[in-house]
Amino acid sequence: MELAVYNLKGEDTGRKVTLSDAIFGLEVNEHVMYLDVKQYLANQRQGTHKSKQRNEVHGTTKKLKKQKGTGGARAGSMKSGVFVGGGRMFGPQPRDYSFKLNKKTKRVARLSALSSLAKDGKISLVENIAMDAPRTKDFLAILNGLKLNNGKKTMLVTGEVNKNVVLSARNLQKVTVSTPIGLNTHDLLNTDTLLISEDGMASLVELYSTAE
Repeated sequence: MELAVYNLKGEDTGRKVTLSDAIFGLEVNEHVMYLDVKQYLANQRQGTHKSKQRNEVHGTTKKLKKQKGTGGARAGSMKSGVFVGGGRMFGPQPRDYSFKLNKKTKRVARLSALSSLAKDGKISLVENIAMDAPRTKDFLAILNGLKLNNGKKTMLVTGEVNKNVVLSARNLQKVTVSTPIGLNTHDLLNTDTLLISEDGMASLVELYSTAE
């Protein structure tokens, strides 16, 4: 698959880049992508939920009534979960939701996500973006030239971290900036257009050609 390279004004430069089949032409493995997204979302959970058990609520521990002869169920304390103000039975407790996922599995998931975007025609190539100072207006002009300021989600991938580009895009709600090593399956599947700069594409190919 070949993609045209556009300049920052949205004009076709006449150059084309052939996408690597080892990155963008693989068979999409939906189950592996599901596992990677599941782990990503699980790792975002704080797990600080907590309810008080019967040993943590305030109240008397005096036996309410005699054990037998009342015609009702046995009751040993007002702190029991069956009474108003008592502890909660089987309530949530702090826990760690994270789980392990093999590196090779995560790699296959990211490559599947990239291949899925390529097959759906959601990848665009642009010249290297360099900004002398952070300015959202200038970055927005680039998106307008590329016809990407359409209310949909756009992810820009650059070869290395460019502070001015990151700061210029930070104030745009549906625009994110990343480097190849910072890509994850969740964000790739959650974008409408993957905009890759030329140096970003070179870094992406280098990263996945050397990875195990």
